[in-house]
Amino acid sequence: MRVVIASCSVDYSGRLDAHLPPARRLIMVKADGSVLVHSDGGSYKPLNWMSPPARLTEVEPDEEDLEVGVTARWEVRAAKSDDRLVIRLFEIVSDSSVDLGVDPGLTKDGVEAHLQELLADQPDVLGAGWHTVRREHPTPIGPVDLLVRDADGGSWAVEVKRVGGIDGVEQLTRYLNMLERDPLLAPVRGIFAAQTIKPQARVLAEDRGIRCVVLDYDAMRGLDDPGSRLF
Repeated sequence: MRVVIASCSVDYSGRLDAHLPPARRLIMVKADGSVLVHSDGGSYKPLNWMSPPARLTEVEPDEEDLEVGVTARWEVRAAKSDDRLVIRLFEIVSDSSVDLGVDPGLTKDGVEAHLQELLADQPDVLGAGWHTVRREHPTPIGPVDLLVRDADGGSWAVEVKRVGGIDGVEQLTRYLNMLERDPLLAPVRGIFAAQTIKPQARVLAEDRGIRCVVLDYDAMRGLDDPGSRLF
């Protein structure tokens, strides 16, 4: 990544035209070809940018640029459109390049794997006397998150999501169709469990006889203190 702090102006042309007058800004040039121009405010959102794939070319300032004090000119062109970003540099305060290497990616707290693990350890969230049979129970079309049994020995397939949408309901429906063919498990009912379930997904699930369960992640981790609640 190349990080430049400079006094610059920026002109964008493409689907719309935009202009940033001269000011001191942060310019980030990433290895994927993206270029982002930031101010000292506005949180994470850049003032202007070019998404990858793009190509940055440093060109000599023309006579008009030199007359207003431009010392360098960058042109960033999109690979798949006519969009163009022109950055005119008046004064470079800092210019450094660092190889950041391969990023391992973001690990989110409360993602589906964590919810699945917590629910497998606490099947009583689904009902008294319930127990977990297996995590990642295999089916011919992929593993269902949890296979559990209720207090009466009935089989339930549980699909766990952080945000439950229609796609998750469709996924669970396919698993149930496969599990119903196993005489050792049938009949198998379904539970769609998530921290948040979208209204359309709830309607579809309940229409198909699938039970919806909203998971309280903090409570399952033991972080929710009922004594601190106002209501």
